[in-house]
Amino acid sequence: MAAVANDPHMIRRRARSLRIGLPAILVLSVCAVASAQQPQPQVTPAPPPSPLSVTPAAPLSADEAVRLALQQASTYQQATLNERIAAEDVRQARAAFLPRLGATLSFIHTSPARGVSPRTASFIAANAADEYLGQVGVSGDLDLSGRLRATLERNVALLEAARSGTQVARRALTQATLDAYYAMALATARRRAAEQNLASAEEFERVTALSAQAGEVAPIDLARAQLQTITRRDELEQTRAAETAAASGLRILVGYNFTQPIGTADLVGTVADPGEIDRLTADMISRRPEFAQLQAERRAAELGVRLARAERRPGATYALDGGVDTDSLRPTPFREHTGFSASLGVTIPIFDWGASRSRELQARDRAAIAESARIAALRGFELQFYDARAQALAAATRIRLASEGVARAERNVDVSISRYRAGEAPILEVTDAQSTLIAQRTAYYQALFDYQSARARLAQATGQ
Repeated sequence: MAAVANDPHMIRRRARSLRIGLPAILVLSVCAVASAQQPQPQVTPAPPPSPLSVTPAAPLSADEAVRLALQQASTYQQATLNERIAAEDVRQARAAFLPRLGATLSFIHTSPARGVSPRTASFIAANAADEYLGQVGVSGDLDLSGRLRATLERNVALLEAARSGTQVARRALTQATLDAYYAMALATARRRAAEQNLASAEEFERVTALSAQAGEVAPIDLARAQLQTITRRDELEQTRAAETAAASGLRILVGYNFTQPIGTADLVGTVADPGEIDRLTADMISRRPEFAQLQAERRAAELGVRLARAERRPGATYALDGGVDTDSLRPTPFREHTGFSASLGVTIPIFDWGASRSRELQARDRAAIAESARIAALRGFELQFYDARAQALAAATRIRLASEGVARAERNVDVSISRYRAGEAPILEVTDAQSTLIAQRTAYYQALFDYQSARARLAQATGQ
């Protein structure tokens, strides 16, 4: 080992390898230090979704929303059940005219009398000590007083009122669903407009910041642009909250849970057609189901007068029975006591302390109330018609004016920004132009919503 260490060839070889390796090591060290000092690109995390944001979903049409709402538990479903109950009342009233069939099977034992032969019952009212009774009979009422006819006609009138009430409840639920549907469409349109306004404000702030860095504008202009952006962000959060609230209201009506996405058709895509407003006239008010309901209720009250009068008239009942009533099951007594019996009874009311007359007066008052309600409802329906028609026509005009206003406001913003960049206008002109554009868009969306709501109420007012 010492000889190898003192070998001159090995010494020169090691020196040559050191001269080659040292520069390579220095280069690698410098590269490592440079790479360590070089700033690494920062990955900006995506902002968390706002808790007030509405998850995008496939648009739900207005007709589909109404169809889903009609299937949920509501006053409409309750009205449907009331209609079924009224239909069963009619069925029961019709069945009262028919004879009732019944069978009687019984055994009666009475203790025998003591010391008496043949064997007899101890009770004088008993037929025998052992009595076997088996009979089949029919019984019913003869409608001499007209009570059954009055009851049937009154129940038929109440059924018609219940059917009309079902239509009223259906139309009310449809109106509420359409209002909630277009309210969400309006909230969505406002949220989208707020996003556009925020994007425009951020872009203007960026351009203003570059101009301020270059010394082309005053720093106060940058501060005003930043304030404009903050205002637009606040408006966006408000529209998101309003959209979430509107979506919750629509979800309740259509039966969606609060985590299920929901969406509506674009409100801007709706087109106002004043011609369809002109086709709905005041003569159509009589088609409303409320009129049929009130008329049926008045007729039922009038029939209540007849029913109360029938209580003071004679009534008749009949019964026809056939079978066996014997004291023994042996063949001979069994055959002897087989037969039939018929009975007819008449009931004559004499005095009831004025109860039936009081019910007659109550029925008259109910009929008067129904007639008064009909007259008052007619006035209210006419008011609803003319009010909805005026609002629909006004909303159609507002849509046209607001559409022109939005176009002019957009051109105004473009001109104001160009003038500001050229130094011909202050920044206040730009911010005022942006505020005007926002106000015109808001008015346009509100006019679209008002038109759809008024059109739906006008259709309801004309019985559509």
